[in-house]
Amino acid sequence: MDSSEAEARPARSADRAKNPTIVLLIVATAMFMEQLDGTVLATALPTMARSFDVDALHMNVALTAYLLTLAMFIPASGKIADRFGSRTVFRAAIGLFTLGSILCAQAPTLGALVAARMLQGAGGALMSPVGRLVMLRVVSKSELVRAMSWLMLPATIGPIVGPPLGGFLVTYLSWHWIFYINVPIGLAGIVLVSIYIEQMKEEAPEPFDLRGLILAGTALASLMFGLEMASRGVGSAFVVALLAGIGIGAALLYTVHARHHPRPMLDFALLRIPTMRLSLACGTLSRISVGAMPFLMPMMFQLGFGYSAARSGLITFASSVGSLAVRGLAPGIIKRMGFRQVLVWIGALATLLLALAAAFRPGWPVWTIYALLIAIGFFQSLQFMAYNTIAYADVSRAQMSAATSFYTTFQQMALSLGIATSAAALAVSIRVTGHPGPELSDFSVSLLFVSAISMAAPLLATRMDANAGAEMSGHRAGPSLAKARH
Repeated sequence: MDSSEAEARPARSADRAKNPTIVLLIVATAMFMEQLDGTVLATALPTMARSFDVDALHMNVALTAYLLTLAMFIPASGKIADRFGSRTVFRAAIGLFTLGSILCAQAPTLGALVAARMLQGAGGALMSPVGRLVMLRVVSKSELVRAMSWLMLPATIGPIVGPPLGGFLVTYLSWHWIFYINVPIGLAGIVLVSIYIEQMKEEAPEPFDLRGLILAGTALASLMFGLEMASRGVGSAFVVALLAGIGIGAALLYTVHARHHPRPMLDFALLRIPTMRLSLACGTLSRISVGAMPFLMPMMFQLGFGYSAARSGLITFASSVGSLAVRGLAPGIIKRMGFRQVLVWIGALATLLLALAAAFRPGWPVWTIYALLIAIGFFQSLQFMAYNTIAYADVSRAQMSAATSFYTTFQQMALSLGIATSAAALAVSIRVTGHPGPELSDFSVSLLFVSAISMAAPLLATRMDANAGAEMSGHRAGPSLAKARH
């Protein structure tokens, strides 16, 4: 082999590693595995409850344990990637998620399942934000809206395939297979990451904020586990109050710590950026209803309508079809309307449609249920594509790592809060009505409650500048109201 051939091989390898399209597909595949896992599990919860001999409402801990672990460890994801390299961390994260899936499938009790789900969460805490960080580093800001749209395409297929696949596996095989299907996807992902993802890391990584991670993780875990226990009605009032006290105390200590640390684990200084601040506040309110849907809808159709898991899965996947339909249209819609208009009007419409789903009854024609779920998925997906993009509109390249960890942490916490809030509303409705178990009217109350909370998001979004994110969207609305006043 001559010298020219030897020099060409590394060059070809580097070009291959930096190809944005291939990188986007690999990151999207990891997101597909994660989204598939969550939606398949949601459909299987009533069957798993019978297998573990527990109340179906208590199975929400299997969802929240995963999301809480994400929230606890995501803050460290960017700094870990900077220190050890994006390829190493992304590959290890997929491996950890796959191992957790195997242990979930073999769990003999609900407690063992929760422990395995937390291991999955540790892998997911690195997998999604590091994958997004890889994408942000290989795509220019002018192409970010389109890249985000295509990135989420395979991730949207997961929720489409998940409910009917989960219903089929649970009805005709066993719930254990909903976790085993992650194994071949995970192994393929490890191989592709090794070949195509570039090893990007900082030359002089910042000192790791271990104290900040412990304080932030303690605050998030204590507060959310306390809320989760209260929503299920398990544990004494003393235990719930103790967890709340520990969480508040840890949060206050972290606030003091962050003010004196040059590079804190969660950098609240990012909230000085208006687009990041509004995206985070509005997105948190909106994600409460989005987080509630995977928990409420499958149980509503199985326990309220009396459908089988397979039939339930063939209905609940419809919202994901709507999400898929918007992917190719989103860049054009955002360019035409601008980010603020999308977040205000599309956000309000998505929330109203979800509130209308509270009126679902077995007597409804099936096509109307499908149509409404597709519409919900379409407008929710458009709304969150705007949230997930505008958050980074004014973030510098140097801040991307910290911003990705910061935003994703609160994104996952909001989804977990949605599950806990909807479960609490469901439990309160059952108690007030005196029903022996969850009935259809109780699910309606819970859907209306989370929709009422999320309606505050589009109202708050009216404070966003009309030209916010114009570099990304290409939309120009002229002078903003705020500037016009001056």
